[in-house]
Amino acid sequence: MRVLLQHSPKSGEPPHFVQLMLQPDLFGGWTLLREARREGKSQLKRSQFEDRASAVAALKKLRDSHIKKGFKPLLPPGSNLQTEIPWP
Repeated sequence: MRVLLQHSPKSGEPPHFVQLMLQPDLFGGWTLLREARREGKSQLKRSQFEDRASAVAALKKLRDSHIKKGFKPLLPPGSNLQTEIPWP
């Protein structure tokens, strides 16, 4: 599961990107990866979860907080927002 968000700041400033990804790990748990990119710099954070439900809940919480800050979802051409992003 992957969510890509973009924030377009004031004119003259480069856009900010945030990517949220869920991946199963080798031990039956789940990893939430948060990658933030701005001006060619990237930061990656990882959070471990024991089950998929708690990982999805954390992803939704992060997604919603970024949307409240003005980030917009980026989708590939022809994609449907409801199928690409896990909305509540």
